[in-house]
Amino acid sequence: MRVTFLGTSGAVPTTARAPSAILCNRDGERYLFDCGEGTQRQMMRFGTGFSVSHLFVTHLHGDHVLGIPGLVQTWDFNDREEPLAIHAPPGSRKHVESLLHAGGHQPGFPIRVNEVSPGNVALDGEDFEVRAFRTEHRTRSVGWALVEDDRRGRFDRERAEELGVPVGPKFGRLHDGEAVELDDGRVVEPEQVVGEPRPGRKLVYTGDTRPVNSTAEVAQDADLLIHEATFASDEAARARSTGHTTGREAGELAQQVGVRRLALTHISSRYAGDASEIASEAARAFDGESFVAHDGLEVEVTYPDE
Repeated sequence: MRVTFLGTSGAVPTTARAPSAILCNRDGERYLFDCGEGTQRQMMRFGTGFSVSHLFVTHLHGDHVLGIPGLVQTWDFNDREEPLAIHAPPGSRKHVESLLHAGGHQPGFPIRVNEVSPGNVALDGEDFEVRAFRTEHRTRSVGWALVEDDRRGRFDRERAEELGVPVGPKFGRLHDGEAVELDDGRVVEPEQVVGEPRPGRKLVYTGDTRPVNSTAEVAQDADLLIHEATFASDEAARARSTGHTTGREAGELAQQVGVRRLALTHISSRYAGDASEIASEAARAFDGESFVAHDGLEVEVTYPDE
């Protein structure tokens, strides 16, 4: 699973940071989280590819959605036929649809706009899901959590051979959870040769928000928490009044719930030249790995046991 930060600025872009957009490539399927102005160019610039199947919108502020019309029209120019699902907070369907038809455009491929309330699943995949969780901003907003199912435990080949299981199809049947009978009539159960289930990966993206309990609940033991950190603590009062978070607050939340890595994004333009203060505050509050993301940064989300 690879995460590419396409846009990491706050509401006002800078020469180095575009508005909010994050692309996740999971096993070849691409999911886009927010789509600020110029996202399509950032996708070309950083070579992520265009074949996005699902777009997850955190809220309708312009720096998170104004890239949708351009991207949709570019897909049309490229003769896209594959359907697109756009998942967004409750009450946002008509506003998203108006973006799809900006300038009188009529998309030439199927687009479904799906309103998702906090706590509900937007995408139920074969071995993972993407669900919404409550955030606290100045408008209706949600965050998104991509959570994989547990994986099968490791197969102990040496133990299987000791038990007399012949190399071949019976190995696979045992790993799939099926008991097998040997030539001498003995039965070998899966739990004799397969370890405990191993956790999948968890990616959590907050969008714009204050630090809230709902984020803490869903981000417990996350492999990567992408949390906004618009301001440093010298602007804590402004962060509270505008529904944002400081670097220190993001670090404290990450420490509270034991995430493996913390990525800070949505950096205010006042820190355009130097966001080290935000990074330092988070690092002092969080014992794990934390960093301020920049446009073009690629992060591999590995399994917890790797």
